[in-house]
Amino acid sequence: MVVKNGEITKTFGVISEGKWNKEVNLISWNGRKEQIDIRGWNDTHTECAKGVVLSLEEAKALRDILNGMEL
Repeated sequence: MVVKNGEITKTFGVISEGKWNKEVNLISWNGRKEQIDIRGWNDTHTECAKGVVLSLEEAKALRDILNGMEL
């Protein structure tokens, strides 16, 4: 997918690297409120794969679930 209406305002980190880097970012889609975004991006951030967008509340719930898991 070519990115036209998304603005990455903060990068939290890269989960995995390859042809597409799976990243966790704070992003605003179409000028809307910023949300946590997890998806694959090309090196120039001009194309992206399908991903998951989480509100801050959803991200906190996911953090709590992951912290409770034995990995």
